[in-house]
Amino acid sequence: MSEHEPAPSATPASTPRATKPASRDAAPRGGSVALALLLALLALLAAGYVGWRQWQQRQGQAADAQTLNALQQRVSTLESTLASVGGDRTNLAQRLDAADQLDRSLQAAQQSQGDRLRQLEDAVGKLSENTLSARDATLLDETESLLRMARERYELFHDAQGAAAAYALAAQALAAVNDSAFAGLRQNIEAERRALLASQPTGQAEALARLTALRGMLPTLPLKPLDAPASASSTSAWSRIGRALAGVVSVQRDNGAPLAVADARFARELLALDLAQAQAALLAHDPKAFAAALQRADAGLASQFDGSAETVQQARNTLQQLIDAAPNNAPVQLGAALTELRNLRAVHALSNNPAPAASAAVPAHGAGAAR
Repeated sequence: MSEHEPAPSATPASTPRATKPASRDAAPRGGSVALALLLALLALLAAGYVGWRQWQQRQGQAADAQTLNALQQRVSTLESTLASVGGDRTNLAQRLDAADQLDRSLQAAQQSQGDRLRQLEDAVGKLSENTLSARDATLLDETESLLRMARERYELFHDAQGAAAAYALAAQALAAVNDSAFAGLRQNIEAERRALLASQPTGQAEALARLTALRGMLPTLPLKPLDAPASASSTSAWSRIGRALAGVVSVQRDNGAPLAVADARFARELLALDLAQAQAALLAHDPKAFAAALQRADAGLASQFDGSAETVQQARNTLQQLIDAAPNNAPVQLGAALTELRNLRAVHALSNNPAPAASAAVPAHGAGAAR
């Protein structure tokens, strides 16, 4: 309260008058306070907003600083990477230069190696030509030697099988010759070899075994009976005279052996000898002597042994089979292939060396002119 205000007990009637100016003063004060509060609130809000913006700016600056640091680190990393890449690039360039130099040196070495290889091929080609000619000459010599040996073996020993084997070896040697001029000669060699095989007796081992078995059967083969049985005896005059003389005259050998025993041993020895000659002729490849020995053996069986006996008939059948299986006696004509080979070699030598022939012809003309 103010000092100029009267006390309520002294002047009661003047109380309303005194209160009116107080309310009028209070209203402006309340408005100013409210305005001041509003201004203070606005200032506070402005200060808060400014602070919040500053805080956001600080946060943004911190994030920007972190981003900048990260970018600086990445830039430094990129710089170090670029530096290392630059070093690697330098090393790579140096290695490429070294590789280029090595490549050029290798190309030069390859070119020199190619030159040496071509020279070596030329030398090998010349050597191969000489080797082939010498090899062909050696093979032709071998072929001629085999053909000559086959002909002599057949003519001397009648060995058709050995001669055919020599012809087969000659055909193989001739097949290895590279010169096509000798290709037709192989047909003649094959023709003569087939002729030799056709003249060779088939089953030589079997024939030898059968002859050996026949020789083992000789002691058991029965001879013809010396005296005919009474029922089969002839009643002619000569038969009666012969029987009468047989009863008076008796012929014996000096060693005391009976005639029947000596004749049996002699007949078996003759037959064994014929069979042995047949085996020897078969081994000697002599078909003519083989057939003659078999025919003599068959004649001996027919004349000295009992033809009614089964063993004798079997022996004669075996001999007849061997006679039928004997080869042809006609000899094989050899030598055509050998003559053709010699002629071809002579013609081939003349075609390869024409200079000596021409030089040989010049003296001949000179000799004619001198005459």
